[in-house]
Amino acid sequence: MTTALEALPEKIDQWARELGFSAVGITRPDTGVHAQRLQQWLEAGMQGQMTWMGDHGDKRYNPTSLVPGTERVISLRMDYLPAPDSPAEVLQDREKAYISRYTLGRDYHKLIRKRLSQLAKRIDEELEGHHYRAFTDSAPVMERALAQRAGLGWIGKNTMLLAPTVGSFFFLGEIFTSAPLPETAPFEKEHCGSCSACLDRCPTDAFVGPHVLDARKCISYLTIELKGSIPEELRPLMGNRVFGCDDCQLVCPWNKFSKPSAEDDFQPRHSLDNTTLAELFLWSEEEFLKRTEGSAIRRTGYEGWLRNLAVGLGNAPSTIPVIEALKARADHPSELVREHVHWALNQHNAVH
Repeated sequence: MTTALEALPEKIDQWARELGFSAVGITRPDTGVHAQRLQQWLEAGMQGQMTWMGDHGDKRYNPTSLVPGTERVISLRMDYLPAPDSPAEVLQDREKAYISRYTLGRDYHKLIRKRLSQLAKRIDEELEGHHYRAFTDSAPVMERALAQRAGLGWIGKNTMLLAPTVGSFFFLGEIFTSAPLPETAPFEKEHCGSCSACLDRCPTDAFVGPHVLDARKCISYLTIELKGSIPEELRPLMGNRVFGCDDCQLVCPWNKFSKPSAEDDFQPRHSLDNTTLAELFLWSEEEFLKRTEGSAIRRTGYEGWLRNLAVGLGNAPSTIPVIEALKARADHPSELVREHVHWALNQHNAVH
């Protein structure tokens, strides 16, 4: 006779899909070998200014330290790729601004956290007497490691979680629970084979080797996490990527299976998927705050936004709109912005 506990994973899967999730897996609160790999990566200093990666003791790699009493972690996937989309065309047009696809719409944190909370409530109604905590990139959680152990995919050479027939354009979320739910089988086999496309395509050569990313050279880190000046030797390599970078995903053969998301919140806002660098660079701070309201782009701040766009303009063709936009910011009050604008003007031999 099937008990309520044994029957629950099938119900969880059904409820999750009704809430917009694409896949569900359940695992023990154990990150396995990934905990040791994290420590090695931190000791090598590859986290750069992301010192929070080493904070919180063992809470990042030991879920039971983060939430005592956790017996299982429910790992969930939600696809985000906008539709229709043409990232390759934007990357090739050097006067356009390339913004990572995950951030073209509204900030995913609120949407996914709300859906996770709704799912946790359904589970609690079905199986009372247990506690639940929901997370989505909002706490020290090794999401990819737990997702791999929950059977959602394997961790590819580009350090992204890859799912067969899906690719990697998706968000992850977790529910920590004290309920001893039946586990799903981990995804043990890696399906990257001899392919090294992601390692070879990285614009700044940020991969030390398979599965090892030096964040200090990663464009996502440089445009989002880095506070201060972007190293000059890396600026020409960044092209028109002004917030994040998707190259190691776009080139991955598994992403030919990626399916567009039906979520309205993940669709591009304010034409951010197809706007020129010069146009974005001339946004006032008020415009920036208004047009990035509810967006992950806010993380870089207005000063960081201008810094990133200045680098993109420095790598753009020497057209009148590009030069005029840079000159308009040459005397900007921020020393950080001025420095990057002057560098960009020098790239065009158009010193202010």
